[in-house]
Amino acid sequence: MKKFRLPWMSRSDRRRWRSAETLTDLGMLMARWLEGDIASWPGYAPNYGPDEETTEAGLVPVLAACNLAGYVTVASQPGIDPGPGYDGLIWAQRAAVEGFVTDYDLLRRLVDAADDADLELVISDDLDAGQDGITVTTWDGKPYTSFGGYLDYPNLRVIWPGIGGGAFYDVCRALRVTLAAREYGADAGQHLWEVLDAVTGRIPAPS
Repeated sequence: MKKFRLPWMSRSDRRRWRSAETLTDLGMLMARWLEGDIASWPGYAPNYGPDEETTEAGLVPVLAACNLAGYVTVASQPGIDPGPGYDGLIWAQRAAVEGFVTDYDLLRRLVDAADDADLELVISDDLDAGQDGITVTTWDGKPYTSFGGYLDYPNLRVIWPGIGGGAFYDVCRALRVTLAAREYGADAGQHLWEVLDAVTGRIPAPS
């Protein structure tokens, strides 16, 4: 009988993440994972790449550019028009992204861009125990998923197991920045990705 084997992260991937000593290092590795050059991210199922909704919505280049610029993303989703889901109930989703920043020049650009584009913005750190997140997905009209809520030390470790000590120190001292479209749906959400492209310089904003 064939023995079932669990999909463990490869040794080479473990070495890569363990060698990360700064948030910049994590951003470079996250970009490689998004683009398929690295099979595993420690905070995700081993040997799985980005979710299908991320790839199908064409968000990989946007997110990779964010990570290379210093906005190290850990959660994102495209906007989806309200409609019946697998259970027959109405699901609605707005575009959102959440990540870590230590570069204050980049933080200022993100904040200014969010303000100019009327995006919803939450900035939190590991001291904000009362920080509420942003509801980004609803199910049957009720909150289902949120981004940007409080994360304590154990949860940060769940997201970033096995990385270098310096990189984890940067994660703990970083500000967590969450941006979200104010409206649900695909069309409303597209503007978020355009804003991020302009901030990172991947696609310059129209003059």
